[in-house]
Amino acid sequence: MYSVLLFIGGPEIIIIMMVIVMLFGSKKIPEIARGLGKGIRELKDASNDIKREIRSSASIVKEEVQKVEDDIEKQLTKKN
Repeated sequence: MYSVLLFIGGPEIIIIMMVIVMLFGSKKIPEIARGLGKGIRELKDASNDIKREIRSSASIVKEEVQKVEDDIEKQLTKKN
């Protein structure tokens, strides 16, 4: 079965790989791949840190809102 990746077929991928090898050489390709992998890992870690920070801030805000709601409820029960 003929697979298509972003409208690029098998022969085109082979040609692209040959051009990459000719431009960078077979010794540089693993270094480039390692660098890309490290960059992607750092980006993923940074996005996870941002998500964690947002979640912790949201939980703090939620706790504060709950405290205010409890205080309002106490004030209303005191009046009655």
